[in-house]
Amino acid sequence: MIEDGSKVSIEYTLTLDDGSTADTNVGGEPLVYNQGQQEILPALEEALVGLAAGDTKKVMLTAEEGYGLVDPDGFQDVEPDIVPEDARTVGTMLVASDPEGNQQPIRVHEVADDKIVLDFNHPLAGEALTFDIKILEIE
Repeated sequence: MIEDGSKVSIEYTLTLDDGSTADTNVGGEPLVYNQGQQEILPALEEALVGLAAGDTKKVMLTAEEGYGLVDPDGFQDVEPDIVPEDARTVGTMLVASDPEGNQQPIRVHEVADDKIVLDFNHPLAGEALTFDIKILEIE
């Protein structure tokens, strides 16, 4: 049974409100996490407490429980020459690294002649999330 300290292997499919699949590992490597270590979304981790190997569960999270609401302060205007020419298209995903090597996804939100607006919000910010989970193994 899943409890704090358990090492858990899961199979999952993540869908959005529009029915599109945002992510899945079905048919691939299982996601392995340590319960109680906040290695996955805290609300998802909480919803899996008490499940056993072989159990399945549908977990619906609000945007606030998932990756948060879209933060208006998460948008930044930059000079066009900062963005590679082949990436100056709305929707293009870029990756920024801080001095410690942590990476953050950034989406091109708007392109104008004199500026490019980058969106530093998580790509799934503002989205309600539905996880279909199957518990594969618990150690």
